[in-house]
Order: sequence, then C-alpha cells, then structure tokens
Amino acid sequence: MPRLKAVYRCQECGHSSPKWVGQCPDCSAWNTLAEEVIEMATAAAAGGAKTTAGLTSFSSEVVRLAEATTVERPRVATNIGELDRLLGDGLVPGQVVLLAGPPGIGKSTLMLQVAAKLAKPAAKGQKGFKVLYISGEESLGQVSGRAKRLGIKSEEVYLLSETSLTKVLETMEQIQPDALILDSVQTVYHPDLSGSPGSVGQVRECSAAILRAAKSRDIVTFLLGHITKEGALAGPKVLEHIVDTVLYFDTESHQLLRVLRVEKNRFGPSAEIGLFEMGEKGLVDVADASAFFISGREGRPLPGRAVSVALEGSRPMLVEVQALVTPTRYPLPRRMATGLELNRMLVLIAALEKHLRLRLENYDVFLSLAGGMKQKDPAMDLAVCVALVSSARDIPLPPDQVFLGEVGLLGQISRVAFLPQRLKEAAKLGFKRAAVPQRSLKDLGKASGLVLEGFDSVSACAAGLPEPSARDDDDRYEKEAT
Repeated sequence: MPRLKAVYRCQECGHSSPKWVGQCPDCSAWNTLAEEVIEMATAAAAGGAKTTAGLTSFSSEVVRLAEATTVERPRVATNIGELDRLLGDGLVPGQVVLLAGPPGIGKSTLMLQVAAKLAKPAAKGQKGFKVLYISGEESLGQVSGRAKRLGIKSEEVYLLSETSLTKVLETMEQIQPDALILDSVQTVYHPDLSGSPGSVGQVRECSAAILRAAKSRDIVTFLLGHITKEGALAGPKVLEHIVDTVLYFDTESHQLLRVLRVEKNRFGPSAEIGLFEMGEKGLVDVADASAFFISGREGRPLPGRAVSVALEGSRPMLVEVQALVTPTRYPLPRRMATGLELNRMLVLIAALEKHLRLRLENYDVFLSLAGGMKQKDPAMDLAVCVALVSSARDIPLPPDQVFLGEVGLLGQISRVAFLPQRLKEAAKLGFKRAAVPQRSLKDLGKASGLVLEGFDSVSACAAGLPEPSARDDDDRYEKEAT
C-alpha cells in the first residue's frame, strides 16, 4: 500500500513545492502555500473495496433521475428545543454536523448535553443511542468531571481521549456507535501525513476519513472546530463543504446569551439562530427571545428608545434600538454603532439631515441594540430613524408602539418581508400600535390585532411624533454645539 505524500501547493496559482515557503516562487504571493496530498490509496491499488482501517467508499451506479428512489429517513430529536429547531426537527442518520466557536463559549458543554439526550430512550421500551465521545483536548477525568457538574450520567455514553486517526477509526469499528462526537477535529492527526495536527492537509484528510466512516454506517457525527481571530472557521474551507450542517457559536462569549447560528444545512432551514443561556446545569435554551430583549417597558418612556421586529431566518424577534444624540466638544463629531452596521447608520443620518432638516453636524451620535444583539435587517431602519429624532429633539416615544420599514436614500419607507409574522410577534408581547409602510396597509387589514399607522416617508413619520418638550437649556446646548 503506497504511503500518502504531501506537497505544498499555492492557493493562488497552483505552484507546488516539496516544502513550505513563505512566498510563492511563481506568483510571489505571501502565505498561500497549503499542504495537500497528491498520492492516495485507491480501491484498485488496495486489491479490493477496502480503504484505510477497513472503510468502504460510498458510490453508486448511474441511473435516470425518474428511476432514482427517494428514501425518507426518520428524524432523531435531541430534545433540546433550540437545537432541534435549528436542525429542522432533529437529526438525520448519517448526518455530519460541524460546530465551530471560540474557546470557552460552551461547545463541549452543549455536546455533553446532546450526548446525554441521545443516550436516553425516547419512549418506554425503546433503546437510546450508543454515543462515542472522543476528546483530543481533555483527559477522561476532565470530561467526566464536567459531566458530573452537569448532572450527566449514562451507561450508553462512551469516552475516549485520543488524537490518532487510526485509533479513532478502530474504536468506531469496535464500539459501533449510533452517534459520534469529536472534540475537536483540529487535534486529530493522520499518521501518514507529515504536517502537524491542525494543518490544512491533516484537517481535510482526517475529516474526510471520519465522514466516510459515518456515512457508510449512518452514524450521526458532530465535529467540533476552532475559529480564527477574525471569527472564521480554522482550517481548510473545504471542511465546510463536505459536512452536511455548519453551526457557529457567536463570538460574544462575555454576553449573557450564547447565539448559535446555522450557516449551512442540507436537511433543514438555514440562516436560523438559536439562543442559549449558560447556567449551573449547562446551556439552557431561550425559547422566548423577544421577552428577553424587550424588558422594562412599564417604566417612564425615555427619549431615544424605539422598538422594532427583526427577522433571523424564519424567527421574528423584538429588538430595542437605543440612540443618544449629544452636543460634541470635539472638532469632528463621533459616530458609533453597536450591533448595527456603522455605514448603514451614517446613511440614515444623512437621510434625516436632508429630508428633516435635522442638524447633526455638531452632535455626537451613538447607536446601540439592547442585549448585545447584532442585526442587519433593513426593517429596523425606521426604528433607527425615529430613535435618532427622539433623542435629538428629546421626545419620548410611545412604549407600546413598534416601527417597521426600510428607509431609502430619498427618505421613502419601503416594504419589508414577512410583515404579518413580525406584527403577530409584537402583538404577542403586548404592543398595541405599529408604524408600517403605507403600501403594506391594504394587505394587512386588521388580522394583526394592532392599530396600524401607514407612512410613505420618514418625514411623515417624524411629523406624527409628539411635540418636543420645552427645555431651559436649549440656548446653552446651541452655544455648546456652535
């Protein structure tokens, strides 16, 4: 059986080198050489259908599309509400899930909880999954200690601390698990590759070998991965293409909530999010996200506070926009946005200055989303605009009203997608009124249960706000601003 041979190939021009160099000799690009395998053992060379560690490659005969049979596979629920919703009502046998996130955010904790849920029988008389948990970063004592703190104890969960791919595949052959959890894929190494664990070639070949094993035996597989400082998945990009599902834990580990996002899902919806809260017994799913982000509405109305309904995938969530407009003491006014794109905020400020004659060139503007959320939904434009106007003019906004609409450069308010679902979520949280695009009124009627106000421009919406309160320090503010 021939050994695997590794070369270093430039990802820009394709030039190959027997060893790694910082600059490509052909195209002069820096840090583009990645380790690749150029000699692989085939089934013909091995003298049979067997490959490494007795695994079979999955292939099929050529058939017509009309003659191909569709196999409906039953879903396996993890009994973790947010995770099941992200995956599309559960897991599919043979599904390979890649879970990425920064250190300490809760990947291993979540996987231990998933292992315990899968090992528990779904109903009386049924048998739970046999789960194999492989850790390449922690010892067996550390993993069992975490499981004890989480209150997890199961006879069907098997632990292994190993980094050799050969040993991992042999254990899979011996245990014959129904589910596999590998923590993490960057720690496993192929003995026939010269690269260190975590290198491009090692991660790709180890993942491909585990994927073949999982697909051939219909093993539900979770691969845990590291991320870079920029928040991207560490290792080759092909790793995201060969798996069935890619889940990302949000990098805001210091926040109270842990956000799990779906970047890819072959068996369910994508662009969804799940919210978890870290507690003493591990991660607890947050089913009512809107109630978490919107709180304290019973108090005194405050200027600069507006509420909108953002959409993450198919999930509407109420989000509070907070704005602060204050005279500056610096030659150049400051513009800061937390949770929203700064460039989008600058565009909306320019639209307000043009169409509302709102003079903000001598004022600092700060914008933030409550709860540490990050949103790019254009439906929040109207809430951002009225929050800025409210803070600049010291006008408290009605606490029972939501603002929905995309604001264009010309000041017009455009329609937004899934407006009925957004209004239904607002009504469920006790809101009574909603400012929406004028064009959407005829399609909504009274089905939402809210009092709807239609506006075709941001100037018309601002004109409907309460009158500014009289302030004794207006002259002083004007002097400070000039």
